[in-house]
Amino acid sequence: MSMYERLFRSVLYPAYESGLRGRKTLRYLQEYERQQWLSPEELRALQTTKLRALLEHCQVQVPYWRRRFRELGFTWQDLRQPEDLAALPPIGKDEIRAHYDDMIAENWRGKTWRKATGGSTGQPFAFEYTRESYERRMAVMQRGYAWAGASFGVKRLDVWGGDLGLSSSSQRFKAGLFDSVLRRRVVSAFDMRRDNLHEYAQAIESWRPQVIVGYTSALETLADWILDGNPLGWHPDSVITAAEMLSDRQRAALERAFGAPVFHTYGCREFMLIGAECEHHHGYHASDDHLVVEIADETGKPLVADVGNVLITDLHNWGMPFLRYANGDLARASDGAERCPCGRGLKRFGPVEGRRLDVLRTPDGRIIPGEFFPHLLKEVAAVDRFQVRQRQLDCLELLIVSKGEFTAADESFLRDKISGVTGDATRLDIRLVDDIPLTPSGKRRVTVSELPTDAA
Repeated sequence: MSMYERLFRSVLYPAYESGLRGRKTLRYLQEYERQQWLSPEELRALQTTKLRALLEHCQVQVPYWRRRFRELGFTWQDLRQPEDLAALPPIGKDEIRAHYDDMIAENWRGKTWRKATGGSTGQPFAFEYTRESYERRMAVMQRGYAWAGASFGVKRLDVWGGDLGLSSSSQRFKAGLFDSVLRRRVVSAFDMRRDNLHEYAQAIESWRPQVIVGYTSALETLADWILDGNPLGWHPDSVITAAEMLSDRQRAALERAFGAPVFHTYGCREFMLIGAECEHHHGYHASDDHLVVEIADETGKPLVADVGNVLITDLHNWGMPFLRYANGDLARASDGAERCPCGRGLKRFGPVEGRRLDVLRTPDGRIIPGEFFPHLLKEVAAVDRFQVRQRQLDCLELLIVSKGEFTAADESFLRDKISGVTGDATRLDIRLVDDIPLTPSGKRRVTVSELPTDAA
């Protein structure tokens, strides 16, 4: 650990996070760092204690769950071990939208924070959460990133999305200041073009990060360029991919290009980090001390060593409790027979088989990660579901299923933001439709590219 890392963790970050912001993130991080080394049996006991407290809270304070428990003949006392959670049916986005107000705890009304997500299946979604759950999510994410070498104070470069919201210049200044203190530099994945990839390589070589973090598709695009006769003059210690799935082929290409091991992370906006790879890369370690992650069939029955729906229970968001929430992803369950060589007691699962977002391209060589569109469409309240299709290099089709009135101002906002990324050579066809068909696997893809691989 460098002198700056020690200084950041012991002085600078506590002064900012605890002193200036009054947050408990660092305290929670210390708690989670200690708990990751508990045995699987100790973690199950901890999960059970947290689950029983959460379910009692749901039964007493949350109108939706109070009613559902009564209908199911279930009480919080019925849960004796985490597996007993299977007595509750899975819940999805549609159910939450339909009963939104009743899902907010009565003793938390007016005190929660609200967040929106573009949705990996093209359907924007909003939810409530508490300050404590946010601080704990940040701590869990920091723990998982540290497994890949991205601990506090490590020089890091993020190839990530820009801010498409309406945040003020003062907010952007504060974020930039914090990034500087954190020794993190952010370059926009949404500005990536075929003719400016050298600028991303220059950013790496000038910043000399120990860790590179980015959207899988954006890093793959850069890696392909590097391997096409443009070797880097600087190699990080590790690369972290996020937001999109990672294939074995992509991992191999990234490791050749960046000269460093690749660590994949899995999460969603509703919970942030759900699982991350440790140094042994044997699937994702679930955050058992923070979430309950289940892989289940369509009826909600947990699976062993098979592919099924990802169900998540957040143990700390008491403002709007999510119990057995199906986030729309598919993953492979572990048989749990072998403990990871790293020594952590956290169970493993994966790989995740959903959420691969197609990369879109433009005539002037721009490369647009599919993650751009969920990032943008969550800003438009009238959008219920969406999908972006590309059949021609110079045209994008944006299909929208609206809820309420989709206004001219909404359309103008989308055209302005999308043209800022695609440029004037790409035509945008926005169409309101009644429905968007699912794929044969039952997923709704956000972006669909029908271009040949050599189209740009």
